[in-house]
Amino acid sequence: MDIFLHILWNNILPLSLIITIGIVMHRIFTLDIKTLSKMNFYLLSPAIMFDLLYDTAISMQLFGQVMLFFILFMLAQYAVLEAVIRLRKYDGGKRGAMRNSVLFYNSANYGIPINQLAFAGNTFTLSIQIIIMMMQSLIPNTYGIYNVNAHKANWREIQKVILSMPVIYVIPIAFLLRGFDIPIPGFLDISIGYMSNAFIGTALFTLGVQLGSIKGSISRALALDVSIASALRLLFGPLLAWGIVLLLGLEGMMAAALIVSSAVPTSLSSVLLAVEFDNEQDFASQTVLVTTAASIVTVTAVIFLLRVGS
Repeated sequence: MDIFLHILWNNILPLSLIITIGIVMHRIFTLDIKTLSKMNFYLLSPAIMFDLLYDTAISMQLFGQVMLFFILFMLAQYAVLEAVIRLRKYDGGKRGAMRNSVLFYNSANYGIPINQLAFAGNTFTLSIQIIIMMMQSLIPNTYGIYNVNAHKANWREIQKVILSMPVIYVIPIAFLLRGFDIPIPGFLDISIGYMSNAFIGTALFTLGVQLGSIKGSISRALALDVSIASALRLLFGPLLAWGIVLLLGLEGMMAAALIVSSAVPTSLSSVLLAVEFDNEQDFASQTVLVTTAASIVTVTAVIFLLRVGS
C-alpha cells in the first residue's frame, strides 16, 4: 500500500495536474500545439538528454549489457506488435502510430522517478535507466519520424527531417565531452540546466493541449485500438523484459531495473511526433493518457512482484 500511495501522490497526480492545466488552458485560449511541439523537439528534449549523459558516469561493461538487453527487447516487442498489426489489418498512418505507441515508452519523466522510488536512489540502477532513456530519445527521433512519414513521403524527404533533429547530434557530443573531461562554460551549463528542467513540464503541458483539442467522442474502433496498444505496452512489455532477462542470465539489481524500465507507459514523444507530422493525433494522445492512468496499477504490481521474488 505504501508503494501504491507513493506512486499515486508523487508521480501520477503531478503528471495529471499538468496535463489537466494544458487541457483547460487550450479550451480557454486555443493554444498553438505546433509551437509547443517544436519547442520540445528542437530545444528541451536535446537539453535534458545532454544534461543527463554529461553528468552521469557509465562504464563500458554496463553500457554493453544494457544495450544488448534493449536491442533484444525492442526486437521482441516489434515481433509481437507486427503480429497484432497484421491481425488487425492496420494500414497507412495507423501502422506507424501503433508502433510508436508501443515501442516508445516514457523512460525520462516517468521512468527516472519510478527508478529512484523503486531502488531508493541507487546510482547503479539510475545509470541503467539513463542508458534506456538515451535510446528511447534517439529512436523516436530517427525510426519514429520514419514511421509516421513512410506512407506519405519519400526517403529523401524523411532523411532531411531526421538529420534536422538536434538530439541525434547531442548524444555523441555529450559522450565525447565527458569522455575527454572537457568542461562546459558556466553560462552554457546554467542555460542547459534551465532548459533541461523545463522539459518535463512542457511536454506534459503539450499533451494536455493536444487532449484539449479533441472534439466529440472517441469511436469504438479507436477505443479498441487504444486498449490494444495499452495492453501491449503495460502488460506484454514487462513480461517480454522478464523473459529476456532470464535468457541473458541477468540477476539482482540489474535485472530488476531493466524490468521496471520496460513497464512504464507510452512516451510523450509519440504524441509530439503525431502532432508535429499530423498523424493519428487523437489515437496517440488517448494512448498516452490511458497508459499513464493505468500504469498506477501495472507499475505498482511489477515493483511488488520483483520485491516479493527477490
